This record gives sequence, structure tokens and C-alpha cells, in this order.
Amino acid sequence: MAFFGKPKYSTVSVKAKEGVPKGVWTKCPDSGEMVFAKELKKNLMVVPSSDYHFPLAAPDRIHSLVDEGSFVEYDANLTSTDPLNFKGLASYKDKLEQNKKKTTLEDAVISGIAKMGGFPVSLAVMDFRFLGGSMGSVVGEKITRAIERGLEQKIPVVVVSASGGARMYEGILSLMQMAKTSAALARLSKARIPYFSVLTNPTMAGVMASFATLGDIIIAEPKALIGFAGRRVIKETTRADLPEGFQTAEFLLDRGLIDQIVHRHQMRDKLVTLIGHLGHALPSKSPRKKRTKPAAPKRLPVSKIAAKKPTTRRKSTKK
Repeated sequence: MAFFGKPKYSTVSVKAKEGVPKGVWTKCPDSGEMVFAKELKKNLMVVPSSDYHFPLAAPDRIHSLVDEGSFVEYDANLTSTDPLNFKGLASYKDKLEQNKKKTTLEDAVISGIAKMGGFPVSLAVMDFRFLGGSMGSVVGEKITRAIERGLEQKIPVVVVSASGGARMYEGILSLMQMAKTSAALARLSKARIPYFSVLTNPTMAGVMASFATLGDIIIAEPKALIGFAGRRVIKETTRADLPEGFQTAEFLLDRGLIDQIVHRHQMRDKLVTLIGHLGHALPSKSPRKKRTKPAAPKRLPVSKIAAKKPTTRRKSTKK
């Protein structure tokens, strides 16, 4: 007879209410409140009562940040390949196709040029819906190009991060993007062009260890999960109890790793203010025209001046 055995658990199945389609209501993880999905989307995926911030799709975030009609997308044709011919439960090619259909995006980041409060900026926004916002060769390349556009056009760079880390399907090629993006930011810093990093829930691993934490100003959304390794991995490695709220934006703000925590509804105004302070004196991309001194008037020889007939003034008719 066995002394120990597996406990038996009862299975509870929750049925949806009759007549209510799936996806109409969303449950808040903090308060447990049920929120109407359409109202949640109108509120930028922020629960009105608890202020819980759900992940926000990249197109919606861009719309919330930039001046209306000012965003011009760049590098939209860049797509990931399968350099390692990765095979698993599902091939990398199949995963890419599934996520393209699900999100209507080519990869996990959208980049381009826009205006914020009238200031031109080079913007890159990550989307967690696409393979967990993982950073592969295309994501690293698009973010690097966004940084280089800021360097070329002498405009501030804003990157919004939402990622689980480097993309395992591309192996070492994805890890190389950490060095590539960091090197581009070093050139941007040398040119004294401001870089603003916005951290959202979650920002982890290779992204956190590279461009996400290299900003001149680092801003995070409330209660965003930010860190390198997961809580369980750290606890098993260190064999120590981790403090309450470990790897949250509030925990990191208290210890000086980030500069500010900003509500999603206030993010645009905060960035516009910071860009106005740090980017107002950037030189223009267009070269200035050289000032040329006006040509000195030609002086006639004395003989020609004497030969000229003197001009006579018209007599006034007034008495």
C-alpha cells in the first residue's frame, strides 16, 4: 500500500452566460470587475475603476501618442525569415504566419516618423500580441533604423517597449540585436540627441538588457512588469525570498532604475513636455545657406563722371 498518493482535484467548468457572445466583457485582474470590452478599448485599455493597464496594440498606441495624421511608417516591408530552419511543436514559419493573420502586422514592431506636439520624432512601438513582442532580426533592425533616422535627421527618438525578450526561434541572431541597438544608441548619445524609452507591461530579458534601459529618460506605465529573468528563475538561482512587488515599475522607481511612472492617458503630454525641454535646441537637418556679402558698388572713373549730364529736379508747381 502506498503511503503517498496524488490528491484528487475536482474540475470546475465555468459556462458563459446564455446569449452573451465571447469577448464582449473583460475581467480586470486587479479588482475582478467585469468591463465592457468596447468601453475598455475607448479608454486605451485602462480599467476606469482600478486603473489597471492592459497591453495596448501598437497601432492604437501610436494613435494615442502622435499628432493626428502625422505618422509615416518606414520599413513596413521587412519580414522575418527562418535562418535556422527551426522545428518544434510548430515550425517558425507556421508561427510567423499565424501571428501575421492574428495581428495584421509583419512583425512585433512598427516604426516611422511622426510629430508629437508639433515636434518631429523618430518612433518605434512594439506589439506584445506578435509572438510575445519577442526581438528577432527584424525587430532589432527596425529599431536600429529608427535610431539612425533620428541621428540622420537630428530629431528625438522614442521607443515603446513591450516584450518577453529575445526570440528563441532565431538563436544567436536574435541576441546580436542587443549589441546592434545599443551601438546605435551610443552614436545617438554622442551626437547629443535625446532618446526616450517607455516601458510597458511586460518588458523583460534581452530587450530590458539593451535598448529599453539606455534612455536619457526612462518612463514606465503603472504596475508594469520589468526585469531580466523571471521571478521563479531568480528565486531558484539565489535560493532567497524576493521582496513584495519585485520587478514592478513602482519597485524599480524607488531604487532609481527608472525616472518616472506615467499613466497611459498622460503619456503623450509628458513626452511632449520632455521633448520640448531636451530637444528644442537640436540643429535642423537642412543645411543652412551660406551668407554672401553684397557686392561693392562699381566706381566709375573720374573722366566718366564728369562726362555725365547732371540731373535736374522737377520744379514744384506750388506757390
